[in-house]
Amino acid sequence: MAQETILVIEDDRDVSQFVSAALARQNFSPLVVYDGNAGLLEARRLVPSLILLDLMLPTMDGWEVCRRLRADEKTRFIPIIMVSAKGEEEDRVAGLNAGADDYVVKPFSTRELIARMRAVFRRMASQASSVMRVGEMEIDPDRHLVCIEGKPVHLTVTEFAILQRLAQEPERVFTRDHLLTFLWGEDCYVQEHSLDVHIHAIRKKIEADPTNPSYVQTVRGIGYRLKTPTSLPSRR
Repeated sequence: MAQETILVIEDDRDVSQFVSAALARQNFSPLVVYDGNAGLLEARRLVPSLILLDLMLPTMDGWEVCRRLRADEKTRFIPIIMVSAKGEEEDRVAGLNAGADDYVVKPFSTRELIARMRAVFRRMASQASSVMRVGEMEIDPDRHLVCIEGKPVHLTVTEFAILQRLAQEPERVFTRDHLLTFLWGEDCYVQEHSLDVHIHAIRKKIEADPTNPSYVQTVRGIGYRLKTPTSLPSRR
């Protein structure tokens, strides 16, 4: 079985060696680079299975690296886990808003990191192959593509997994606990707010009016559902 290639963009040599050794023990194939610009170039050249991205990097910070990866057709769908000592809620939100699939705070255990990585890979593997349609939205797992009124919308791996799970049973109210467990499994502790940030990002991309969503709706005190709209505001 081919090894999953993991690109580690981390300027701290001790941390990068620690992470690289842990990945190798789990039969991943790690490649380490030490600054943001080099990480961006390697990601485009290698197209790895997943990127572990530090935020405080020389030449280009992790937020900018993430934004550029998401803007590039070649690297847009690579899962990204941000790894940083910046652990405040606003830092996590900024990382997820930049396009990260997950955010891990230093110091961390290798067990936690590997569990988060495997959760991302499970999301990718669990995607069904059939095209789903809800209202004017079409979800195509084979192409990892969402179209609204025929126009493509680019989602991260995590955003796509959330939307696809909701679309598998339109109108069903999914509890927050269900979605958190679906995304990260039982082994990971994840702040509930991480789910809200991903939902907010999805709405910004698929809704004509994210403040009054037609598709992804909040059911107060319970969770979220994907509504089948009877009529839709025009998208401009």
